[in-house]
Amino acid sequence: MSKRKHFVAPSILSADFAHLHDDIVMVNQSEADWFHIDIMDGVFVPNISFGFPVMASIAHYARKPLDVHLMIVEPDKYIKQFREAGADNITVHLEACTHLNRTVQAIKELGCTAGVAINPSTPVSHLHEIIEDVDLVLVMSVNPGFGGQKFIDTTYRKIRELKDLAADRNDQLLIEVDGGVNSHNALALLKAGADILVAGNSIFAAKNPIHTIAELKRITPDLISA
Repeated sequence: MSKRKHFVAPSILSADFAHLHDDIVMVNQSEADWFHIDIMDGVFVPNISFGFPVMASIAHYARKPLDVHLMIVEPDKYIKQFREAGADNITVHLEACTHLNRTVQAIKELGCTAGVAINPSTPVSHLHEIIEDVDLVLVMSVNPGFGGQKFIDTTYRKIRELKDLAADRNDQLLIEVDGGVNSHNALALLKAGADILVAGNSIFAAKNPIHTIAELKRITPDLISA
């Protein structure tokens, strides 16, 4: 997984589940890079999303990589099944993993890229011992569990701290941001050091989702300070 122009990953949690196929086709036809899929168990977070059958159905129709975010307890029990259901990247929560290095290695052995997510209250410093081993770090900019929440402004500082932590130790690390991302804060997030913008409501509730994705995608590097 190499550095490149920023990614846009529409969050399927905000799609219209009654017309999920139509929304998948829309994302396929758009300039989006990935599908972002939130898996919730009602234990780690106070909500339940969907499991393997829906995940496999998304994978069947998706023409772009599946970025799977596991907001579940004991993710080690299920990572192989998520890989078999079509996951390309699997992200687990630092807060949910007792043996994080082992979990990351298991994800990589399955042929997936490996990500680690941190909640808004988790300091970036907690990633110190794992930063060299992961492909991606997902910074939650809302408390996980529900779509449509207000963006937490301290996210910008955490992204900068993460970029500093990864410097000279993992220069290929991708920094992903999820929660309250929209056209109003996207530029500031990219300036702070984000590589991947996960957007849900701002895309799927838009009058023209393809246009909204294009707006997020076309924020150009020349607008971003070094």
